[in-house]
Amino acid sequence: MKTSITQTQLKKQSKTNRQAGYTIMELMVVMLIIVVIVGLVAPRFIGQVGTAKTNAASVQIKNLSAAVEFFYLDTGRYPTSSEGLSALVSAPGGVQNWNGPYLKLLPDDPWKNPYIYRSLNSSQFIIKSLGADNKEGGDGQNRDHSSEN
Repeated sequence: MKTSITQTQLKKQSKTNRQAGYTIMELMVVMLIIVVIVGLVAPRFIGQVGTAKTNAASVQIKNLSAAVEFFYLDTGRYPTSSEGLSALVSAPGGVQNWNGPYLKLLPDDPWKNPYIYRSLNSSQFIIKSLGADNKEGGDGQNRDHSSEN
């Protein structure tokens, strides 16, 4: 059995096919709208990420300081500069009454650099992050964060 397609059926099919897609102009308008939205939203989002990292560094330094204080309560002294913050995770040699670990693991700062620990004397210590640039000083995300602040 042979089926034949009439000319009116062909015209209807070609008209339907032309209406099925989007024109290049419509696609370009949609792309332009997306680019404008991303251009407006991205800078604000990126600024929020920087602020979040800065806040995270301050919170982590407070938590590390609290762990150092627990070390002090148990041992009667702060970790030495050479022992560093690793004394909070595993017992340093020769320390009496170490009741840790005071931390499960030692975190890096939000910029993936290790925190700096210095024991100033038997009653003072500093925990510090050098910020995004990992250099002394700076503003914004490059600002240093310290337990002294």
